[in-house]
Amino acid sequence: MTWHLKCREDAAKVIHPAASEAWKHFDKTHPTFADEPRNVRLGLCTDGFNPFGCFATPYSCWPIFLIVYIQPFS
Repeated sequence: MTWHLKCREDAAKVIHPAASEAWKHFDKTHPTFADEPRNVRLGLCTDGFNPFGCFATPYSCWPIFLIVYIQPFS
């Protein structure tokens, strides 16, 4: 759970979300959360769409993606 802290490389290209400006901004904004490297950071994304293309139907599909940002990319 601490890979993002120990193995972070400051390179010219972003190879992990921990090297992004958004991650660094979050660390500066919430220092008490950033002090504990085992805190889990998640990304949540939803996108509602109508599966049959008919907008008169009373239902739609909402896929939900939950991404764990602290694991290494291999």
